[in-house]
Amino acid sequence: HSVLGFVISLLLVFRTNTAYDRWWEGRKQWGTLVNVSRNLSIKLAGYLQDKSDKTYFSILIPVYARALRNHLRGKVHNEDIKDIVEAGKTHIPNQIALKISERIYTLHKQHQISSEQLIILTKDVDVFTDVCGACERIKNTPIPFSYNVFIKKFIFFYVMTLPIGWVFSFGYFVVLVVVFVLYVFASLELIAEEIEDPFGSDANDLPLDVMCDNIEKHVKEILN
Repeated sequence: HSVLGFVISLLLVFRTNTAYDRWWEGRKQWGTLVNVSRNLSIKLAGYLQDKSDKTYFSILIPVYARALRNHLRGKVHNEDIKDIVEAGKTHIPNQIALKISERIYTLHKQHQISSEQLIILTKDVDVFTDVCGACERIKNTPIPFSYNVFIKKFIFFYVMTLPIGWVFSFGYFVVLVVVFVLYVFASLELIAEEIEDPFGSDANDLPLDVMCDNIEKHVKEILN
């Protein structure tokens, strides 16, 4: 049991670290989205003179963040996009990024922004799609089911056979030992399950609603 306890501890450490890496990678990607939204807004505020163009981008940039959040959660809120995206479109973030790009290229054709400014702005728009792709990779590539099942079975059989190995050393106190060991191992496994999908709406998931609100507040503050 001492040897198996060491082995199961290594497996749980790997499991928890893998789940936390997914959570932290999701946090970094959304941090990138927050930063690129601000940077794009600052550049547009400096390049554009027409107030209607600024208002257009002040709406679409925050809507992209909300659309990505809903996309990762498997939801579509038609109220946010009904006047922006055509009905029947399935990948809403792509459609909003397309609208942003189209407006930027239209401004270039109208000679409201220069070719150098167009290159700078399109680089920021590309980051939106990069963030979306990275988040989809995290969302759509869960930890293998067989690995999760193996750890649960390993914990169950280890804890169930623990009294046989330790009853002569602890006597009736082996009951408390078994309960404590089960609590620790099961808690680590549940923590890993809780954070391996960071884009949900649970308490331990990323605060995407707060991030979307911050993006909207900062973008409108810059462009309006």
